Amino acid sequence: MPQVLLLIAAGAALVIAGRRWYREEKRRIQTELREAEKAMQQHERASAVPLEQDPSTGVYRPKRVRHQAQNTRH
Repeated sequence: MPQVLLLIAAGAALVIAGRRWYREEKRRIQTELREAEKAMQQHERASAVPLEQDPSTGVYRPKRVRHQAQNTRH
């Protein structure tokens, strides 16, 4: 009978340890996901194209960026 009690105690210890490990892994993964989401949002903000409304149609289109001709002579 003591062997059965020992096995039950060992099983309970494994379940408790498994739950702790699972909880810690869950927190670690949640933290990584939050950081990745923040990085994606920052990237989206940085790469966003400003829009301007076409006065005749009312449709929003990407803002036209005027590039200045650079002098290529040396």
